[in-house]
Amino acid sequence: MNKAGYTGCLRMPRPLARAAKRAERAADPVAAGVRALVKDACAQAAVRWFSSERRWIDDLQLQICRIPALTFFEQRRAEWVCSALAAIGWEARIDRAGNVIAQYPDAPPAGRRVALTAHLDTVLAPLAADDIRVDERGRFTGPGVSDNGAGLAALFAIARAFSQFRPFGDAGLGLLLVANVGEEGEGNLSGMRYLCRQSPLAPRIRSFLVLDGPSTDHYTAEALACRRFEIVVTGPGGHSWSDFGTANPIHALSRAIAAFTDTYALRAAAGHTGRFSFNFGVVDGGTTVNSIPSSARAKVDLRAEDPALLEALSVELAAALEEALLTENERATGGRVTARRKEAGNRPGGCLPESSSLLSFIRAVDAEVGLHATPDCASTDANIPLSLGLPALSIGAGGAGGGAHTAAEWYSAEGREIGLRRILYMLGLMLAEAVSE
Repeated sequence: MNKAGYTGCLRMPRPLARAAKRAERAADPVAAGVRALVKDACAQAAVRWFSSERRWIDDLQLQICRIPALTFFEQRRAEWVCSALAAIGWEARIDRAGNVIAQYPDAPPAGRRVALTAHLDTVLAPLAADDIRVDERGRFTGPGVSDNGAGLAALFAIARAFSQFRPFGDAGLGLLLVANVGEEGEGNLSGMRYLCRQSPLAPRIRSFLVLDGPSTDHYTAEALACRRFEIVVTGPGGHSWSDFGTANPIHALSRAIAAFTDTYALRAAAGHTGRFSFNFGVVDGGTTVNSIPSSARAKVDLRAEDPALLEALSVELAAALEEALLTENERATGGRVTARRKEAGNRPGGCLPESSSLLSFIRAVDAEVGLHATPDCASTDANIPLSLGLPALSIGAGGAGGGAHTAAEWYSAEGREIGLRRILYMLGLMLAEAVSE
């Protein structure tokens, strides 16, 4: 006991502490599996290729991003990706949902698959090819260069490395490459829904590794649930002077939005667990300044980590709308407003159990490549398999980026190689697991 009366722990000398950590890693079968992958001659050749062919990967990313691919309009980019994958030795096709699906030509027809996916679509699209460019700092700029240009470039880098070096032997034949549609906005994860629920491949996919954006400082193991609604308020309309007092859809809709957002402080103090968010992302209506509008429309995005809170948010939204209609109709001297609330999207939640092998894989791989990523909760393509109880993890593809979903989006390829190594080793562990089952 020291003079202050504190009984401290004896600190292990540093050499002994390092030896203890080495012994701990040696006893860990997953860490041992990663070390074996690192020593694999074909995997080593792939890692060297990631560095030597950096220019090829960069150029390919720019080519992809210059092909517009707004949600619901991904076909042209999908066709380009399909042809490019076929050109480097993959058997590629476009499925009924519009996803690009690629496998080894000699893959066993009945074998288990590990899906490596990256979404094709973007929130904004370049209006011309030169909207996607390289700035004076060497960064890529323009819509979609990071989300998800980074993921698609990594998908191609892995495709080329597997085609050229065949890492992990026969286990590698189980790799399934997917460039999917419908991840952003109102796409409602349509491509991944089809792949997991309706595709003939669905029963054979053992696990999913989703590439979304560049960041390697986190991985998504919990799917953030999301509900989206479109609200349409209608009324008789009229002249702004002679029909003044007629129930006004824009007034009613504005009142509903204000009522819902004003409950934020009460909701935050209500003791709900987990984060939540809401966003009225689209509001429109009317035709001209001197006409009472006959309709008004809003689209709202609701998200919450707690499913019960997400349901409460949707109930509050309906209540705010009902109260706003009542108030507007009571104040009106003529006509009435009515409303329709339609669910425009529903992204289910889910999470990997702590016992999942994918969590032990990502931790061991990150320790090997020197990353210190933390788990997070987000809405990605992984929502669908996670909601179905299928193992899935969403990770960044490497490099850095910012300004996602804006015209000022940017991407830096500096550090891309560490992301590609991480993906390679994760696939090695996942493929070995699929073969062993």
